[in-house]
Amino acid sequence: MLARWSGAIAPYLDRRVVVMLALGFSSGLPLLLVLGTFTARLAFSGIDVKAIGLFSYVALPYTLKFLWAPVIDRFDVPLLARLLGRRRAWMVATQLAVAVALTSMAFADPATSLVWLGLGAFLVAFTAASQDVVIDGWRIDAAGTELQGVMAATSNLGYRFGLIVAGAGALLLADSAGWTAAYLTMAALMVVGLLAALCAPKLDRDWTAEEASARRWSFQRAVRAPLDELYGRFGLSLVAILILVALYRMPDFVSGVMANPLYRATGYSLTQIAAVTKLYGIWVGIAGGFAGGWAIARFGLYRPLVAGAFLAASSHLSMAWLAYHGPDLWTATLPAGALALWPASPIEIAIPWRLAIAISIENFCGSFAGIALIAYMSSLTTPAFAATQYALFSSLYALPGKLVAGLSGYIASAYGFPVFFALTAAIGVPVVALCLLVASPSRMASRPSARPGTEEALTPARAS
Repeated sequence: MLARWSGAIAPYLDRRVVVMLALGFSSGLPLLLVLGTFTARLAFSGIDVKAIGLFSYVALPYTLKFLWAPVIDRFDVPLLARLLGRRRAWMVATQLAVAVALTSMAFADPATSLVWLGLGAFLVAFTAASQDVVIDGWRIDAAGTELQGVMAATSNLGYRFGLIVAGAGALLLADSAGWTAAYLTMAALMVVGLLAALCAPKLDRDWTAEEASARRWSFQRAVRAPLDELYGRFGLSLVAILILVALYRMPDFVSGVMANPLYRATGYSLTQIAAVTKLYGIWVGIAGGFAGGWAIARFGLYRPLVAGAFLAASSHLSMAWLAYHGPDLWTATLPAGALALWPASPIEIAIPWRLAIAISIENFCGSFAGIALIAYMSSLTTPAFAATQYALFSSLYALPGKLVAGLSGYIASAYGFPVFFALTAAIGVPVVALCLLVASPSRMASRPSARPGTEEALTPARAS
């Protein structure tokens, strides 16, 4: 028994896995500082919702990072690469750049320097997206297939910690010490990833001229062949599939930009928003993801995919419901001396119950749908081109929603928050229809089999 436990724990004590935990934290930290936390800063600075919606475009580098990924993969950082190696040099360079960009955001006042603040947010997104590219490359190089599952799980855990710090942590700091202190603290926390990069094993080697030439030929083939294979397998149906992928999460991307302005307009404080949306809400989202995985293992991919499309869109009606009410609080009194360490006098805790209900519905349903979409996109790939084809689908599913999200402020300003969130829910109608027409069980059954993400690979026996 002891030997079995030792064998199970041993992979997590590997130096590369410990480094991956810190790198995951460094990867997750900047995200909300240009998305959710950033929109909260704008909302609490009195910025118009139209401008807040447009500022969602600063995060586009996260979606477009595949455009400059080959540069990171093929060129060295001057001087640093000789000392640290290509991968580690890029990690250090991008992490330092993220810290500098966050520092610039710390000293930019939205009331007087909105353009400078937006430029800083764009630079954070660009440098952070570049950091993600090099971290993913290092992870793949650092471990063989047998350790990739552990590396990915550890990276995701660190990523979640980063989201909590940049979400709840930044909002709580901003509420007590101001936005400048909050963003400076986030910039300082990039030292976690910096130390991890310096401690990471150096894995680079020089390419010979023949290998470099072969890589160029392989890159050209890798761009064309996966697309040809998809079209050869699906024909013109590929157009409908791409539309489904592009629309499936669009309600979430469009509505997400207006969430913090809604909370601000209805009267919730930064502390209440942090506690409910960034602490409590993230665990509800994790539960929704596990529920989605269980549903796929239990019922196959088709029914959870359709259910996810319906649930994710209709859940926005809870936000419309929230918009009709003020910050209703449920007050609970904890008696004096309830615990040995408890103060002598009673303590009252105010719980924003309407916000908690809306966030519970929104996060659970959104995470359920996210897992269903990931499984569906995985099922569309073929083993020979899985990585490239999945990159195509994953980029497509995010880009249209983020482009439309920039106009969300104009819609909310013109029609109000209740109508806005009702409209985002209505997007789910054509999405559900597309699921019924495009992702039918008969179509899924005809796809290549026996790979992660397909129905065969997600049967209860293998999922366990």
